[in-house]
Amino acid sequence: MRNFAFIPLMCLAASSSLAQEFPGRVESLITPDVIEEIKGWSSQPIVKLAVEAQNQRHGVLTQDEIDELDKTWREEAQADDKPLISATIASPLSNYLLKRQAASVGLYKEIFIMDVNGLNVGQSSITTDYWQGDEAKFQKTFAIGPTEIFIDKPEFDDGLKIWTSQVSMTLADKDSGDAFGAITVEINLTELSRRRTPAF
Repeated sequence: MRNFAFIPLMCLAASSSLAQEFPGRVESLITPDVIEEIKGWSSQPIVKLAVEAQNQRHGVLTQDEIDELDKTWREEAQADDKPLISATIASPLSNYLLKRQAASVGLYKEIFIMDVNGLNVGQSSITTDYWQGDEAKFQKTFAIGPTEIFIDKPEFDDGLKIWTSQVSMTLADKDSGDAFGAITVEINLTELSRRRTPAF
């Protein structure tokens, strides 16, 4: 695997055959400034207020209770009536995340925020499941500590012909340092590379 600083858009998304191996190092694109930008807008009061409200409402749930909520979410995804999905996607936090995604102009493919149980609190689009607690995005961030950041392996979106990678981090109170949730942002690596490729 060769190293690189910037890879032109055509190299990152030329064909689905690239899906087997990302042509470079993700860290060359998802640099500290990208992380700091996410930290900046995810530290706004609306995020902490929404997550802490759900933490208080749910408390610490048993695995059976979590599984039941996740099952409800999956069933609603196939049904006409979607009370849980509708309440989540229409929340002020979801609206905020949708605006952040839109403001990124193609850089953020998806954003969602989780509570202490790993359940969705807000999201920019409807996720396939409600519980993220069994996945690396939660287990390698919130489950470890308040300062954790996890960058997942790149994946190729064959439909959109782009490379993406999920950046996840623990959400913590700025004053106390206590963790209260986690966030995942799916980055469009192809778009990020394009923005960093000098124009001639």
